[in-house]
Amino acid sequence: MTSPETARNGERIARRMARAGLCSRREAERWIMEGRVTVDNVILTSPAVVVTPDQAVIVDGTPLTEPPPTRLWRYHKPRGLVTTNRDPQNRPTVFDALPKDLPRLMTVGRLDINTEGLLLLTNDGGLARTLERPSNGFMRRYRVRAFGSITQKALDSLKDGGNIDGFMFGSVEARLDRAQGSNLWLTVNLAEGKNREVKRLMESLGLRVNRLIRASYGPYQLGRLASGEIAIVPARALRDVLKATSNSCA
Repeated sequence: MTSPETARNGERIARRMARAGLCSRREAERWIMEGRVTVDNVILTSPAVVVTPDQAVIVDGTPLTEPPPTRLWRYHKPRGLVTTNRDPQNRPTVFDALPKDLPRLMTVGRLDINTEGLLLLTNDGGLARTLERPSNGFMRRYRVRAFGSITQKALDSLKDGGNIDGFMFGSVEARLDRAQGSNLWLTVNLAEGKNREVKRLMESLGLRVNRLIRASYGPYQLGRLASGEIAIVPARALRDVLKATSNSCA
């Protein structure tokens, strides 16, 4: 998220293009190297350029518009969707399923194809990186259904973190909630959210995860969002969280 002071002092051209919703930063850098971007009638040859609001930025012959206000959405991701813009295997993506009247969005972190639940989406790459920053200490809470048997004592062994076949993990809080037939329901809280981390940890304890739902990400909750539903986070709630993260990183 770009502050008024940052906007006045200028920002990298690729970031400016991404905030305007035109493309990703990586795409912007490629477009610049292809000679498709000019600033004050000068064709750029490098993305290492800082632009200010009073400079004229032209992309493919069209003036770059002012970036829209930063926004954040909560989305209840269904199973079966990948969280990429384009999938080489042509599997359906989150972006294929979103309402068509939304602006260009990017995800805050990812959920794998078989994980459902809360996925945060934003129109501002800077905000996405801020919310993903490990120093924020945002906890991710998951509801886990798994096949097998386990004791609370065994789950407590995850609290100190460790190494499982070269996979390093930090402190994890896991609680056994109830047994349902041959399945167990657990609540798992972790701060990092590495790729397949919950499934790997459960497998190390002899459990096989057959349903994984992210219930919260930091202060943001899945709540009563139905599968496939999306809702905007109120601007004030977003400002309060950003203020708190800014203070914690100061």
